[in-house]
Amino acid sequence: MNYARFLTAASAARQPSAIRVVTEILSRMPKSFISLAAGMPNPNTFPFKTAVITIENGKPIQFDEEMMKRALQYSQSAGIPELLSWIKQLQVKLHNPPTINYPTNQGQMDICITSGSQDGLCKVFEMIINPGDNVLLNEPIYSGTLQALKPLGCNIINVPSDEFGIIPDSLKEVLSKWKPEDSKDPKKNTPKFLYTVPNGNNPTGNSLTSNRKKAIYEPWAPTFLSMDVDGRVIRADSFSKVLSSGLRIGFITGPKPLIERVILHTQVSTLHPSTFTQLLVSQLLHQWGEEGFLAHVDRVTDFYRNQKDALLAAANKWLSGLAEWHVPAAGMFLWVKIKGIYDVKQMIEEKAIQKKVLMLPGNVFYIDNSAPSPYFRASFSSASPEQMDMAFQRLAQLVKESL
Repeated sequence: MNYARFLTAASAARQPSAIRVVTEILSRMPKSFISLAAGMPNPNTFPFKTAVITIENGKPIQFDEEMMKRALQYSQSAGIPELLSWIKQLQVKLHNPPTINYPTNQGQMDICITSGSQDGLCKVFEMIINPGDNVLLNEPIYSGTLQALKPLGCNIINVPSDEFGIIPDSLKEVLSKWKPEDSKDPKKNTPKFLYTVPNGNNPTGNSLTSNRKKAIYEPWAPTFLSMDVDGRVIRADSFSKVLSSGLRIGFITGPKPLIERVILHTQVSTLHPSTFTQLLVSQLLHQWGEEGFLAHVDRVTDFYRNQKDALLAAANKWLSGLAEWHVPAAGMFLWVKIKGIYDVKQMIEEKAIQKKVLMLPGNVFYIDNSAPSPYFRASFSSASPEQMDMAFQRLAQLVKESL
């Protein structure tokens, strides 16, 4: 595949940073190697000397003085080697991408660490999108994605969806405006890419069914990455919801020629993700192993399933007849439509806050966020069952007063 045709002029013009390349070389050299090149601060001047991090149901992670010196120092832009290696093995185990053994120019799978998945997505968007480009997505969508896309000046085209995600026939209808050969003619402005969250969409909690994934990308497989025979899937993952959101560790998986462009962007923006948090996550994952990590994910999933059930119980108790919703398949949100109220923005942003209940109005999850919306998003991640019950009781009172 000719990946160059997808790059913006800014991305295509990126060159390796000589200083970052030196850092990469130095990381592979023995201690006997004398370096007068890199501007690394002397770690003996750092005030932090050691650290011990207590792990739930596990051995403490200890950073002795040597490990702490490394944790607080500059590191590789793509990520530290041991974390990259662990994550690559995990992706192969979970997805078995066909591209794992492809040549580089044919989209060989590659990975880089990012400061959370939002950082990776922003860099991917800036790598691909020129002003005026057409981009496909399905509303409602995470507002942070819209805030990253809109300043780039692209034309955002909505593909209709329902409680099971993107509707394949609707996608075909949107794409029918172009012929396959139009993709070779820049003047035809065929869509640059399709952005979707196949599992646990925010805000709806929807997940694509296997049959719909098959209809969107043949042949059938459980994830888009695992069916990527052409090297045209870029997947953003994050540890935010399963390890810690404050650590800011995510990773991008995709064709090597495009991942290399993301790394070049990192070289001149953040330089690299935090070495300290990468080492902390790496130590934990190596202690757990893949099975231990997946067992932890299962525990987190069970926790949020119980939280979801508590919010659904509150919704059924107080909002039945006043609102409608679909049971979320994943994620940590309930997407609710109030019946009989054309726009709930004022009720959610003003009246609910006066009642000491904080939620998000649905309009912020649409391309045109000025349009009225009867929807709101409620998170079940942190509130207790008692708090959820009280919140929906207060909301029900507001709805009745507004009807």
